[in-house]
Amino acid sequence: MNIEVRHTTTYAVIAAALCAVAIPLACGGSGADNQEADAHRLPDTLRVGTLYSPTSYFIYREETMGYDYDLVSRLAQDKGMVLKLEVAPSLQRVVEMLDSGLIDLIAYEVPVTGEYKPKVVACGIESITHQVLVQPRRSEEGRISDVTQLVGRKVYVEKDSKYHHRMTNLNEELGGGIEVVPIDRDTLITEDLIDMVSRKEIPLTVVDSDIARLNKTYYRDLDITLQVSFGQRAAWGVAPGNEWLADSINEWMQGEQHRKTRDALLKRYFEMSKNDGEEGVRFSIDLSRGVISPFDHLFRKYAAHIGWDWRLIAAQGYCESRFDSTQVSWAGARGIMQLMPRVARAYGLTDDNMTDNEANIEAAAKIIASHECALASKIPDTEERRKFVVAAYNSGLAHILDAIAIAQKYGLDPQKWEGQVESALLMKSNPDIYNDPVCKYGYFRGRQTCDYVRRVYEFYNSAKHSIPS
Repeated sequence: MNIEVRHTTTYAVIAAALCAVAIPLACGGSGADNQEADAHRLPDTLRVGTLYSPTSYFIYREETMGYDYDLVSRLAQDKGMVLKLEVAPSLQRVVEMLDSGLIDLIAYEVPVTGEYKPKVVACGIESITHQVLVQPRRSEEGRISDVTQLVGRKVYVEKDSKYHHRMTNLNEELGGGIEVVPIDRDTLITEDLIDMVSRKEIPLTVVDSDIARLNKTYYRDLDITLQVSFGQRAAWGVAPGNEWLADSINEWMQGEQHRKTRDALLKRYFEMSKNDGEEGVRFSIDLSRGVISPFDHLFRKYAAHIGWDWRLIAAQGYCESRFDSTQVSWAGARGIMQLMPRVARAYGLTDDNMTDNEANIEAAAKIIASHECALASKIPDTEERRKFVVAAYNSGLAHILDAIAIAQKYGLDPQKWEGQVESALLMKSNPDIYNDPVCKYGYFRGRQTCDYVRRVYEFYNSAKHSIPS
């Protein structure tokens, strides 16, 4: 399947092409029946619109991902179509693109409401989301299990958001008593508020249930069971007059094989832990013995090839996998250095030897060297640049380049990591920022990468004090 990806504001191609074979649809009948069948034949190229978001479409470690993206890619592959993806800056814009005939399909959850029905014919699997209360996980006695228990509580929400409006209305319905605290979006966004609940910096917030489910894969200490709104229906969409295309998509999705595909994708994006090794088996390392891991000889060997301190690469290996070569992440990263499959293949590895310890570490060293080369002209200080390289290893180089550009635009130092480009990377989860033309690679959840850099350097600094170079 060929995939062409464009951002409608930057027109930057950000996905590579894969192989495809066009499969013609069989047609029966003759005369007018054949003409109608020809008119409704699936196109050779499926033009799809979507939006950057943590659920639909994003780039992670140089690979294109997202629930809607993976699903529509499978659709195009199974139907023998080339997928041409346009990334729009807003829901309004992607609906305009559908209405004007620029795209055939919206692969994004479009609300099924009176506002959109005249321009969008719903198709695919309809989802129903609710706004839910995000609270710390407590015993049953301490858990807020009914909206009436919100009276006397503080609930933090994005200012002027649908959550703000819902909590204001709910407060009126209950006769007052809920302290709704609106937070300016320029300061904090929904993902920040969820993180603050987890850290117990604020008591409660409200988000859509799909966003809550996704974030629970990062924060297992949260409870998201209490619904505070009516359900909102949403689905993919085609333009009026293309109901035949909607029917084809519906038929495809109802097949048993594709139900299993959807179940696997739902598990990947909304259930599997995304804490990059933070959860699971933990063990301490006694650095006083002068040893970091059984693979120190490999870290020394390949760090020497690129002029890096082997203890720094070993620190990355510890934070990536705890030196467990069998570990496979939610995104499919594998081995000690958690290589993404497509990137690993680009460095000469196969699926069979990707988890071979030496091959995995050697490829990781080559990736590190490539990132350092790409950043050399932007970050002249060697030690500072290595923090950027460590970050790029975790997020992918594209997002670090975006963060540097954001730092330049918003008055931060583009050559310093801590508190500068680090802060700019965190801004890439804000729609106002990731839809800014200066940001070429869209949404990214930067918090995990920032935490990763801190953890790597904490381990590295401990290793430097205990183990000679």
